Amino acid sequence: MSEDQFTKLFKYMQREFTSIRLEQTASKEELNNLLNAVDAYAKQTETYMQEMLALGHQVDRHDKWIHKIAKATEVELSA
Repeated sequence: MSEDQFTKLFKYMQREFTSIRLEQTASKEELNNLLNAVDAYAKQTETYMQEMLALGHQVDRHDKWIHKIAKATEVELSA
């Protein structure tokens, strides 16, 4: 994207975003619902990341075992 195209796009986006107005305020219940949804998503993400970390450690252990077995059986591993 050339600098001229970027400038045109930036000016267009500025015009579009300045026309957006938030006329309604959220109630406490709506804010609580939103916060609960964000908290639930954060919890799911944390759980997923912990599971991926555990899975990574398991794969590392398996890799070490495979190399030990290959060395003991004199099998050459290829990439």
